[in-house]
Amino acid sequence: MRLPPGSDRAEAVSGVSFGVERGELLCLVGESGSGKTVIAHAIMGLLPKTLTLTAGSLRLEGEELTQASAARRRRLRGSRMAMIFQEPMTALNPVMSCGAQIDEVLRAHTRLPQAERRARTAALLGEVALAAELAGAYPHQLSGGQRQRVGIAIALALEPALLIADEPTTALDVTTQAQILRLIVELQRRHGMAVLFVTHDFGVVAEIAQRIAVLRDGRLVEVGAKRDVLERPQHEYTRMLIRAVPTLKPRERAARAEAPVVLATRALSKTYVERGWLRARREVQAASDVTLEVRKGQTLGIVGESGSGKTTLARCIARLIEPTRGEVRVGGVDLARLKRRELRAVRRRVQMVFQDPYRSLNPRRSVGEAIIEGPLNYGVPRSEALSRARRLMELVRLDPAALGRYPHQFSGGQRQRICIARALALEPELLVADEPVSALDVSVQAQVLALLEEIRTRLDLAMLFITHDLRVAAQVCDQLAVMQAGRIVEYGPTARLFAEPQHPYTQALLAAAPGRNFAFATA
Repeated sequence: MRLPPGSDRAEAVSGVSFGVERGELLCLVGESGSGKTVIAHAIMGLLPKTLTLTAGSLRLEGEELTQASAARRRRLRGSRMAMIFQEPMTALNPVMSCGAQIDEVLRAHTRLPQAERRARTAALLGEVALAAELAGAYPHQLSGGQRQRVGIAIALALEPALLIADEPTTALDVTTQAQILRLIVELQRRHGMAVLFVTHDFGVVAEIAQRIAVLRDGRLVEVGAKRDVLERPQHEYTRMLIRAVPTLKPRERAARAEAPVVLATRALSKTYVERGWLRARREVQAASDVTLEVRKGQTLGIVGESGSGKTTLARCIARLIEPTRGEVRVGGVDLARLKRRELRAVRRRVQMVFQDPYRSLNPRRSVGEAIIEGPLNYGVPRSEALSRARRLMELVRLDPAALGRYPHQFSGGQRQRICIARALALEPELLVADEPVSALDVSVQAQVLALLEEIRTRLDLAMLFITHDLRVAAQVCDQLAVMQAGRIVEYGPTARLFAEPQHPYTQALLAAAPGRNFAFATA
């Protein structure tokens, strides 16, 4: 497939050959930009007009898709091949009920009467473990896992021969991810479908794959049975990807019990009040009586499912939202009690790295301007701020000459490095990292985690690290706080929590970690 002029390489995908048999689950893996999604979209006939198919063959049940008309492709989509997309909120129509979106597939491809379509919709919701009553709900009224189940129900409506799943669990927390993976495998076996599962998560690959195909820069470098590829990889690129997979065995870390406390919260709580015109007033406890501390040079991890209160806690600590009650002490100062004009003087002590680096950078400002903005606001001369920005670019392993470039000119991993440099520009005492690597593929994730560890050690920073990935938590966190429904249910050294979890919720999180019992190649 040829790319438009000006692209980094001439072809998005070149010379890729593989097949997926009925009843088989093949995982297509590789880094971002390797061509995984391009292949999935090519099969479905969803490629943009800027991408042209220059050679090769695509066959579905013996039928040549490259010769099929647009009308024939439309008939095949949904009936003989279907796709589950990465982000269910954007894949679903926000102004249609979930039941109407399932019904739309049935109306387009069958002549079933309305009553039979309604019964089929209810049956499909039941098959993906959702109540029939949710047919009347809209996507924004469901959780991420429920929305993804609706997407699966739509894909399965006509029992296709091929199901393509494009990173369907990337945006989900560990327990919801485990439920969706089990559901896909169960439905595949029940219906005898061929499944092409696109992912960069090797934990997921170890959990569900039967065969694996590895892509690099649009070319297939290795394909084989799961155990052959994961335990005895032949290609150096595959070995590099597997080496980058963080393990569930916590790193050994020296205790810093004598180090001064940088952050201490006491009974920190955040209550949201929902009011509706016709609804009664309702209170939602997003965080409740959270007490924790982080010492200088220490990393405290906050883990838990989506909706457990992790990000709310982080935003309260950084005073991006107002706590309802409790204390947030940084360097002895209670940030929770400061008025806005008093807060500005101490805000530089706490800086934050967000989950999505692209959305947290202004696309209209150069990265140099983004990095020096904070110091300039605190009275640092421009020449000194620029000198500091150049040093920070070197610290995060980027060329200082790139300060004049814009966010879209960098990769995802590079943008996150820029966000880290921006956070460090004010020389904070506490760095709050909110899911800083969840949007990155495994090799870039490993690089960013190593960078954060190096910065923490070199600058002796205190770090609050929020994640739903237990493998990541095991590698970067000295202490762990496990959150459920706004409360900390277990708190202690990372090694102890992984070895001897006491709370049933912590035990459930560890049990749900994908690939937890698989031994990856170590060399």
